[in-house]
Amino acid sequence: MPRSDSDSRIPNPDPTTAREKRFDWPLCYDAENLVQEQIQAFLARNAFAAVLSDRVRSETGTLMFDWVDHLVIAADLEARLRTAGFTEDPSGETFVANRRAMWHPEAMLPRVLVDPAASSADGPAELAIHVDSLSDFMAVHRLGGEPEGEPLSRFRRIVASSENGTTLSAVERRGYRGYVPDPLRPNQAGVILKAHELWKTRRRIFENDAEGFRHTHGLLDRVLALAGRDLACHVVFAEERAFWEHRNRAAQIQKRRQDWLGLGWANHDHHTFRSSRAHFIDLMRVLEKLGFERRERYYAGAQAGWGAQILEHPVEPIVAFCDVDLEPEETDIDFSRQPLSPSKKLGTIGLWVGLHGESFLAAGMHHLECRFDHDLLRDQLALEGVATMKPFSDLPFLKQAFTEGERWPVPRERAERLYHAGLIDERQFHQFTKEGAIGSHLENLQRTGGFKGFNQKSVSVIIAATDPRRHAG
Repeated sequence: MPRSDSDSRIPNPDPTTAREKRFDWPLCYDAENLVQEQIQAFLARNAFAAVLSDRVRSETGTLMFDWVDHLVIAADLEARLRTAGFTEDPSGETFVANRRAMWHPEAMLPRVLVDPAASSADGPAELAIHVDSLSDFMAVHRLGGEPEGEPLSRFRRIVASSENGTTLSAVERRGYRGYVPDPLRPNQAGVILKAHELWKTRRRIFENDAEGFRHTHGLLDRVLALAGRDLACHVVFAEERAFWEHRNRAAQIQKRRQDWLGLGWANHDHHTFRSSRAHFIDLMRVLEKLGFERRERYYAGAQAGWGAQILEHPVEPIVAFCDVDLEPEETDIDFSRQPLSPSKKLGTIGLWVGLHGESFLAAGMHHLECRFDHDLLRDQLALEGVATMKPFSDLPFLKQAFTEGERWPVPRERAERLYHAGLIDERQFHQFTKEGAIGSHLENLQRTGGFKGFNQKSVSVIIAATDPRRHAG
């Protein structure tokens, strides 16, 4: 369970791995309430923002709070921010004199720029929302002018509305956490487009997965050489989302709804990849190259036959949730660094990979989880013909549910390989080759209290519930 704001931290005797071992993320309601208070004060004075807030809820099932990139607030609120857990953002460079960037390292909350020139009596001077594409946002809302920052550059900003001393802006980011536009270097635009093209068109199907990962690492090294670590991460995950969306009807419908307001997938919460035991270390190596840092690790082996390593990027706002089958005796090892031996049986994750392929190769992501108004999105998607499974986490601070799974055809050669290895029986072989198997989902998530963790028990429930062996057509 998460800790409350008042809980104290128990010292960890091994500080080098404290972040990886920890999964007791706190509930930061004081910090969230402060941010919500500032957002509401802004919406009361900026009619364009207020209308947009209503539209994102009614038309996309999302909340304005989850689109906010940052707020610009008065310096006399800094003491309240610090008391609530905010601190200086080491990557938040600014170009306005005396303006300081702050963030909450233990909560999933918008960042804040503290501006001595702003007045707390009037609420935030500026609210900036994060969108995938400024040009899409501008076209939808018929905004004139030109954004600050060149196309494809690290940080771009457009003013959408200036009312009553407030500014609503939209920002676009690429591998950058600060607030300073920077001109592209000569030929850099072409380099970025080339990196996208390489990853979009990469080969995903191979004779064997070992060859696939060798090829993928070689291609990733090219993308890293072209774009650098943080921008490469942005490129790779943008293309991974596009590949997953291409294979999931619920994703296509929801993306269309969000694109109707020019928003894109900027409300993503985490990206889930499934891996075989044999190649989990290969998946970790890919993410390490892109700059990801390990966070908590789940050992559910004895209870549910699975484990997960969660990683977070220090610059790109991306979390990766990586699943793998585990044996009960492997709950005490670091399976993100220690290779796993072959197993004589398949759990839910191993079977999914056996039927569809590695998430980072042939199959693509198992699901993308985005932040929504949980109940509202479920009802809205139902009107679009998209059903939602029973919530697998229904806590005051964390609500999660999958859309019904997208059924994918199973290549006969994959099913034959599993059958001849004794990993599925004859009935299952015929079921999978005839009916296919559940492939991917969109996950509907709502967080409160700034909670950035996961509910291990509830994840075990949904992993069991989505086992392909339980879903005859």
